[in-house]
Amino acid sequence: MRTFSGTGHSVASRSGRQRVLALLRERGIVRSRDLGRRGLDTKLLTRLHREGHIERRARGIYTLSDADLGERETFLEVAARVPHGVICLLTALSFHKLTTQNPAKVWLAVERNARAPRSRDLPLRVVRISGTAFRAGIETHRINGVRIRVYDAAKTVVDCFKFRNKVGLDVAIEALRDYVRRRGTTTDALWRYARIDRVTNIIRPYIEAVL
Repeated sequence: MRTFSGTGHSVASRSGRQRVLALLRERGIVRSRDLGRRGLDTKLLTRLHREGHIERRARGIYTLSDADLGERETFLEVAARVPHGVICLLTALSFHKLTTQNPAKVWLAVERNARAPRSRDLPLRVVRISGTAFRAGIETHRINGVRIRVYDAAKTVVDCFKFRNKVGLDVAIEALRDYVRRRGTTTDALWRYARIDRVTNIIRPYIEAVL
């Protein structure tokens, strides 16, 4: 009976390892809690890491050792480690293809009184926003199984004018121009977010200039 039990345990272990590796190949990045939701032992990650099959990118976050996630890697790590944050400003502009810039850091909005993210090993640029200005315009996307929160295009453009001293007025104007030129784009959302961000008078002449 002991031999049979040991064999069964070995088979189950191999099956679990295969499922973890398959999940990593599918998603590119896996968190410890993802395994728990699938009834898999999180110790499998420790074993696979010890054997060199996977890499620990951050606490509770793993990828295949030979994974080539490119720019997505940092993006996904930030979203996984700071789920209460929202991708904003330059990073959100890049997400919506409203800028030619490729920011070196991930711009992340958190509520003014929220716990500050630990960013020692992450290239973060944190922006504090409060109330309705923080909650408005949040979109949710899933990339490789990781939930990404990012401000929609119109909110991002308006935020750039609100934080023009941080991103540069030229960047905000370029983003506004590209947004308005998009086929079928109206300015209704821009005006709505401008009222929320309290920058209506600031953005008005620029909107009127590009129409």
